Amino acid sequence: MEHDRRDYQNILMRLNRAHGHFKSIIAMMEDGRGCLELAQQLQAVERAIGNARKAQIHEHIYHCLEHLVQDGAVAAEDAVREFKEITKYV
Repeated sequence: MEHDRRDYQNILMRLNRAHGHFKSIIAMMEDGRGCLELAQQLQAVERAIGNARKAQIHEHIYHCLEHLVQDGAVAAEDAVREFKEITKYV
């Protein structure tokens, strides 16, 4: 199954943003920065990862599962079962 390149680029952008924030947190801790600044950066990492997770789940549901069912590659029951499984991570 071919994925939409734009969707994957969006997910990678979000993960790279989280990676940048995470690297900043490590540097900030090594420099002895304040707890408030660290908490703000940690929240930014959580938000970026959460947004990446939601985008990846959306991509899977709306592109992968939909196309697999339309193409007859999987039965609708199997797609529904997988849909239910992936929604646990929303």
